[in-house]
Amino acid sequence: MRRPRPTPRERSDLPAVRLNDLDERIVHALAEDARRSFADIGALIGLSAPAVKRRVDRLRAEGAITGFTVRVDPATLGWETEGFIEIYCRSNTSPESIQRGLERYPEIVSASTVTGEADAIVQVFASDMRHFERVLERIAGEPFVERTKSVLVLSPLLRRFSSGAPA
Repeated sequence: MRRPRPTPRERSDLPAVRLNDLDERIVHALAEDARRSFADIGALIGLSAPAVKRRVDRLRAEGAITGFTVRVDPATLGWETEGFIEIYCRSNTSPESIQRGLERYPEIVSASTVTGEADAIVQVFASDMRHFERVLERIAGEPFVERTKSVLVLSPLLRRFSSGAPA
């Protein structure tokens, strides 16, 4: 049976998982290609395939590895416009309220609370400029939102994917 994913608040209440050097190398290898075989990873880091599998199973059980996924170029799915929206909330808005308000937008690929003047920032993919504008207007109309500020991405310069500490 699959365990439900912990919420951000539940994750922050969990003790931090410490990764040793071998664990980090396994995580980096999986981040590069999650379909890589345990035997291939083992050959890369000097462990047997069963030893790699045991470590991956442990990392999953401890919550260090939360899942496996595929990376897709958004443009191939028709999402050609990318932008970031800073959200400035009304007073006493909790992070949970922001999360609940934003999770119904399929265009939002990430959302985080932040330091500085804004309360949160969201990354949005849209099919075109008009679509982005409609999403921005809907977000600005959320009851917890006081105002927004947005920027559009011209050219992505660097993309890194979650793979533990830098190698």
